[in-house]
Amino acid sequence: MNTKKNLYKELEHPFAQYVRILGKGKTGSRSLNYDEAYQAFSMILKGEVLDVQLGAFLMLLRVKEESVEELSGFVQATRDHLDFTPLDVDLDWSSYAGKRKHYPWFLLSALTLAHHGYKIVMHGAAGHTLNRVYTEQVLEYLGYPICQSEQEVKAQLQLQHFAYLPLHVISPVLDELISLRNVMGLRSPIHTLARLINPFNAKATLQAIFHPAYRTSHQRTAFQLGYQNSAVIKGEGGEFERNPDAKTLICGIRDGEMYEYELPKLTPERSPIEEELDLAVFKSVWLGESSHEYGELAIIETIGIALYTMKVVNDYSEAMEKAKTLWNTRFNKAL
Repeated sequence: MNTKKNLYKELEHPFAQYVRILGKGKTGSRSLNYDEAYQAFSMILKGEVLDVQLGAFLMLLRVKEESVEELSGFVQATRDHLDFTPLDVDLDWSSYAGKRKHYPWFLLSALTLAHHGYKIVMHGAAGHTLNRVYTEQVLEYLGYPICQSEQEVKAQLQLQHFAYLPLHVISPVLDELISLRNVMGLRSPIHTLARLINPFNAKATLQAIFHPAYRTSHQRTAFQLGYQNSAVIKGEGGEFERNPDAKTLICGIRDGEMYEYELPKLTPERSPIEEELDLAVFKSVWLGESSHEYGELAIIETIGIALYTMKVVNDYSEAMEKAKTLWNTRFNKAL
């Protein structure tokens, strides 16, 4: 390692060009093009970058905000590096934000769809932001296994049509990078690109964002990657979950064509946030032992968006009616 450091005192490090492109002042800097982004991120995934370069690179991107070309290059480099075997998956569902103010109702949307035979792969990372409840923890509470390999994903899809794969299994490098959130004090582009990986080439993808400006960049990146059916929303807490208290703009792709569609606000006033996220209460709603007005609205509406994205229905009105039926009959076809 010391030999390498001494060498780079005399010769420019191969990765330095990418840091320079991003950081050469207000007038000299620019975004990376697709090929540069692909090559730069390939070097990161292969461990060919020094820590100081990596920190500078990620934070320069964070200040500038990633372009569609950059995101596309990063995601494609990741997909090529992972080389997962495509599986018969209806829906790729990313879950990287965690929940703080409301229960993770989107999980019950996904599990309802799985109970009705739709094959869903969910992937995410836990613990990178403090004071949040993450998907992995909630699934374990509900009795769902956390997959540790591609083979386990395949087995769970056959058994119960639902599989959750942590980011550290998909890519230890990306998992380490996303954990830098608590070191840097800021999110990095990893939080964005991880949502777009679609490791098993699912027929449709769902991504949520927290900042509205990222909606179109996610949509356009998915389009550039060739994804045929996709939906991006500003989800509650940053997860793919419809917030009934607000209008929801869907930036989608259907049959390879981009579209936008806005769902209306459904509640007259903002719903109260939870004082604590008691998972026993959450589980009782899933089992039908109790009801939750806000939660069940969020569940049904989220199912509806997923149904439309998977092309199960022809319009959003039909989607919400079918979603209500699926929720009310979720245990009639239990696996």
